[in-house]
Amino acid sequence: MIRRGKSVEFTCTAVLFDLDGVLVNSSEVVRRHWKQWADQHHIPVERVMAVAHGRMTAETIHLVAPHLDAVEEAHLLDAQEGIDTDGLQVFNAAPLLLRSLPPGSWGVVTSGNLRTASTRLRYGGFPFPLVLVTAEDVQRGKPEPEAYLLGAQRLGVPPAQCVVIEDAPAGIAAAHAAGMRAIAVATTHDQQALGQADMIVPELASVAVIVEGGRLRVTAEPL
Repeated sequence: MIRRGKSVEFTCTAVLFDLDGVLVNSSEVVRRHWKQWADQHHIPVERVMAVAHGRMTAETIHLVAPHLDAVEEAHLLDAQEGIDTDGLQVFNAAPLLLRSLPPGSWGVVTSGNLRTASTRLRYGGFPFPLVLVTAEDVQRGKPEPEAYLLGAQRLGVPPAQCVVIEDAPAGIAAAHAAGMRAIAVATTHDQQALGQADMIVPELASVAVIVEGGRLRVTAEPL
């Protein structure tokens, strides 16, 4: 890591992006579906939202309602959320940033399922990633490192040569457990909650990635 004035630079071979909270703002969609589910099961929605960000749906359900069949409940909830774009917003800098990167130098690693991720990527007009890791691809989701390690493996890049861009503490923990550096965007959580990140920025627009001879120079303006 190099510091130049207020900016901070990382050099790496690949960047792994979380999806929700980083490339798209899906907060309205996510909360709406969790509230419907929580109301159905008489669970305070705030209890759900306190642990849902960055986690797979089934793991969230297991945490807040261990008496339920988490897999079946997640299947039903994800099927509804996966096609819903009402209130979905794209972070302005995201499509341009992804289009500026060589296809084999980045991937998307999300706790959502394939249907939800595909819907949101298409809605945002993003180039479809060569590497997309979703909930179906892993046994243990974030904060475990499996998803990010799989992303690096599919790109053919050592984990230590990856920089992760995340919005949730669970994702930051997963990146560090995978041996990767993590930049946090403060779109979903406050700075205090993101304190374990290597750097915190307001949003993706504060991050620039320059391609230099097969390497990436990631520059950001931290909070």
